[in-house]
Amino acid sequence: MTTWLMLPGLGGSGPAHWQSHWTRALPQVRRVVQHDWDAPSRRDWINTLDAAVRGSHGEVILVAHSLACALVAHWARQHTGRVRGALLVAPADVDSTEHTPEVVRGFAPMPLQALPFPSIVVASEDDPYVSMARARQFAEAWGSRIENIGPAGHINAESGLGNWPDGLALLESLCVTTHDRSVADTL
Repeated sequence: MTTWLMLPGLGGSGPAHWQSHWTRALPQVRRVVQHDWDAPSRRDWINTLDAAVRGSHGEVILVAHSLACALVAHWARQHTGRVRGALLVAPADVDSTEHTPEVVRGFAPMPLQALPFPSIVVASEDDPYVSMARARQFAEAWGSRIENIGPAGHINAESGLGNWPDGLALLESLCVTTHDRSVADTL
């Protein structure tokens, strides 16, 4: 079975966040826990992600939210391991002082190289941490499919998505692209 590594962003994902719902409900999900959610270190976060990928059994799908999208882009420049694909939700614009806090500047500049695995960028029209135009730029640079889900804020707990079944459907479409049927069997 493919492992889904859940990668929360700045502050972690609280209990009402869709990432937490998926972690509790799905047996193939493993949450990657960073040492410090509130003062992120790019090097530490990359090392933690790399250890999680190496420590996973079988192949991996990355499920990143916000700052963790930048983490995936940085990690993929040096590592790939057994990663089959990535769902990149609400990528925080780490380069923008207008959209993101100073504490994430250690993840700048945002890597704009193609990812070595299939990916989907999920973006909202009214995300305070990234403009739709910038999310499209990330998707294009990374070679990702872009999904505009309309006005949904930062696609987090405050967006009221609950377990976000539409997100699971997007993840299922990614897994079909990567020929991983384990998602379809789970849903």
